[in-house]
Amino acid sequence: MFRKKRIEKKTYDKESLRPVLKCSICNGEQVAGFRNIHTGKFEEIMLIRNEFDLNAFKEMYDIDTVVKEY
Repeated sequence: MFRKKRIEKKTYDKESLRPVLKCSICNGEQVAGFRNIHTGKFEEIMLIRNEFDLNAFKEMYDIDTVVKEY
């Protein structure tokens, strides 16, 4: 019997960080992370290979929507 892997809940500064999905136009690679609203710096959190990874990222940080950037 397989158990669903428990996802550890984490927090982020909602005042200065915005959840972003950075997408490559060339090869389609997607990286989830946070962009600092004030400095514009992007912090990578995890590689997104499929819909399961994206849902895990959203659940981990309790996020409803993620903005795509190219």
